Amino acid sequence: MLPRLSAALAAFLLMWSGVAFGQVNQGTDDDAVFLVAHPAFRDAGYFHTVLIAAPIPGGGHIGVILNRPTNRSLFSIFPEHEPSKKVAEPVRYGGPFSPGALVALVKADSNPGAGALPLMKNLFIAFRAATIDSVIEQTPNEARYFVGYVGWRPGELKSEVDRGLWAVVHADRETVFQKDTSALWDDLIAQSRRVTTELESFGE
Repeated sequence: MLPRLSAALAAFLLMWSGVAFGQVNQGTDDDAVFLVAHPAFRDAGYFHTVLIAAPIPGGGHIGVILNRPTNRSLFSIFPEHEPSKKVAEPVRYGGPFSPGALVALVKADSNPGAGALPLMKNLFIAFRAATIDSVIEQTPNEARYFVGYVGWRPGELKSEVDRGLWAVVHADRETVFQKDTSALWDDLIAQSRRVTTELESFGE
């Protein structure tokens, strides 16, 4: 078994949602967004990062950093979990919240199991060890695996966007699972600037 969801993480999510994990509605294509760190955002943990984030029922948001791969395979972290050998890509750093917890972004037609929350249609974020185990055993490379995540309480993300810390860009599954993310920040910051310029031109 992979590490269990920590009590602190479980309480954090339940406090936000106010509902049981299995009762969250399916997502839509418009639920999740990409957050692109402003070039002047110098916090070492978020410098030149791209995150996927989505709202949680009851307020707040949750997400992971997409462009911080590590040099560790999943099996090297959990050598006692034989099915982890089947995961081809390295584990990624998802964020500073619960850095010892494993989180998975899962491509699936339906909710992959208990503790999984929808980010958008056919894309879920999974926290519970039993669900992540099942994904690894059945469809290991239809998911991306992270250590840690990022969370915002109600109103926090809006405040950060209003302060200019993040540019908001439409999210899509193909970009989430892009193999090489080394140029992802550059590509999306350029896209956000084009959108801003087009909006400004439209308003003239």
